[in-house]
Amino acid sequence: MLLAIDVGNTNISFGVLEGEALRHHLRCESARARTADEYAVLVRQMLDLRRVDVDRIDSAVIASVVPTLTDTMVGLVERAFGIEPLVVGPGIKTGMSILYENPREVGADRIVNAVAAHEWMKRHPEPPHAAPGREHASEPGATRGGAEPGRGDSAATGVIVVDFGTATTFDCVTPKGEYLGGVIAPGIQISAEALFSRAARLSRVEIALPPRVVGRNPVHSMQSGIVYGYAGLVDGLVGRLRRELGYPCRVIATGGLARLIAPQTETIEVVDDDLTLTGLRLIYERNAERNSGPATLPPAPRGGSQD
Repeated sequence: MLLAIDVGNTNISFGVLEGEALRHHLRCESARARTADEYAVLVRQMLDLRRVDVDRIDSAVIASVVPTLTDTMVGLVERAFGIEPLVVGPGIKTGMSILYENPREVGADRIVNAVAAHEWMKRHPEPPHAAPGREHASEPGATRGGAEPGRGDSAATGVIVVDFGTATTFDCVTPKGEYLGGVIAPGIQISAEALFSRAARLSRVEIALPPRVVGRNPVHSMQSGIVYGYAGLVDGLVGRLRRELGYPCRVIATGGLARLIAPQTETIEVVDDDLTLTGLRLIYERNAERNSGPATLPPAPRGGSQD
């Protein structure tokens, strides 16, 4: 079995995969002060709670945007499982060309998400049906300067990944499977915390769907601004990205608050909570098979990258 580790600025996700199947998905806080030994004990306990036979875990892959935790995670894997993990970084084959102006500045998690999203898009080049008010590849006007839509040709369709993490990121993958770039916006939790801390008369509220858009008390008013405000941000940016790219793009979302925000949008088609873990599995398989793909992921910049 494969242990996939996604280290973000807020949380660390651990996935136990058997073949293509994700058997277990665990999560803990990204505590920078913890040692590798402490993480080893924690992860072994979490796996024991799920009744996972840790002796069957014979491989591991890590993607990290927190440099201080990268070596800690390597130590965790070596201590807890006695194996050497694959770390997404210099020399790792992704099968994806990176068209960023400075590829070293792209967070590893963004590339991992892009790899998984492109594979998903190749299997689902067109939506099963066009929902009202949504722009899809099969709708008139969805393509400007690109290939003719509606023909089920995955080569004519790109994909946009919306990741609701510490930052809200939008990553664009071309129809050829190239990582083009995207958008980084403040995360939902970060924005909400800034509001709570800077407004003396506004208290912290749960980030949840309010009963209506027009809030009639401070709690519902803030919830409306957070949830519907970010839904509008997503729809606005996806619309601009599609117009600028000039070819049909499917939209897939992931991240902690994706399932709250996605139903309020008109552009997000699918939510995949395990997208990053799937991308880690794909990258591990491409390296384990010594695939001679066209690209490798460049080293992360010193000081880390945003997730």
